Amino acid sequence: MKRTLRHLADGREIIYFDHDGGPERTAEDTRDLPPVAAASEIRLDPLTREWVALAAHRQTRTYKPPADLCPLDPSTPGRPTEIPEADYDVVVFENRFPSFSQNAHGEPSTVDGLGLVPTAPGRARCDVVCFSSDHGGSFSQLSPERVRLVVDAWADRTLALGETPGVEQVYPFENRGEEIGVTLSHPHGQIYGYPFVTPKTERMLDVARAYREEHGRAVMGDVLAAEQKSGARVIAEGEHWTAFVPPAARWPVHIQVVPHRQVPDISALTDAERDDFARVYLDVLRRCDALYDRPLPYIAAWHQAPVRRDRDLAWLHLELFSVLRAKDKLKYLAGSESGMAVWINDATPEQIAERLRAAG
Repeated sequence: MKRTLRHLADGREIIYFDHDGGPERTAEDTRDLPPVAAASEIRLDPLTREWVALAAHRQTRTYKPPADLCPLDPSTPGRPTEIPEADYDVVVFENRFPSFSQNAHGEPSTVDGLGLVPTAPGRARCDVVCFSSDHGGSFSQLSPERVRLVVDAWADRTLALGETPGVEQVYPFENRGEEIGVTLSHPHGQIYGYPFVTPKTERMLDVARAYREEHGRAVMGDVLAAEQKSGARVIAEGEHWTAFVPPAARWPVHIQVVPHRQVPDISALTDAERDDFARVYLDVLRRCDALYDRPLPYIAAWHQAPVRRDRDLAWLHLELFSVLRAKDKLKYLAGSESGMAVWINDATPEQIAERLRAAG
């Protein structure tokens, strides 16, 4: 992999990832950009002890521009974009409208100075990852070689963000489709460097810790072995990865892609594991798009270990889920899901798996 670090006109980093022997990346950002505004703050909910991020400056972020004004396309004469080069393979840059930023200022305090609700600046980092220069493409249309390059970029940024001041957890993810809330249709994802360990990860670590104390094994390892033995919910397999519908699936389309070896994060994967992930994941995505004979809106979320603790408890895996329960029907997170976090699924995990296998 060839990695080239440059800077945009406002000082943000942009990193080009190419295969060895790729082109030199020398294009300059010719735009006249104001400094990045990043007045983000985090507050700790006193009733749940969960951090909430406040980032009002994101109200001004780019919202559903026409295709010919997409800021993630390569630059062309007379139309500079976020990517100065005329073409690219995979590129990562600091978000211009970040939820968390190294530029967030302030000191830890409490709301109204009353001591009940701790506050702190949202000092961490958010990156954008563009998977392809093709505006009309998608992750499922990438070649295995391009997916491998994306995995290498995720691994690179996982290590780099883990060394960034204030970052406690690194979270690569992709939002796809208007139904998910995507405001830029260009194939891209994001990487959040959180200034705290997320509530879902904390819960999973608590469960993993208790399971190991009782059984002496990793809970994800036992789940993986059970799914491989049953086969009822498995939809794709490789030498190093298995994709299956979780046995207590929450979403109408819900898949976990799990490595056969316990590793804390993407950067710990071997070359063979990275190559095999590309093959298995592309199989999963193509089944998802065939399910309703339309591009499936989804969230693809990487679960990685925290940067500084419990790395022996975590088991890296990718979770993909969709709000689409039929070709033209959405799953709404209404009273039970949103109010009480109690999920009610309209399909069984076995039915979901069978539909995905048939879609292949």
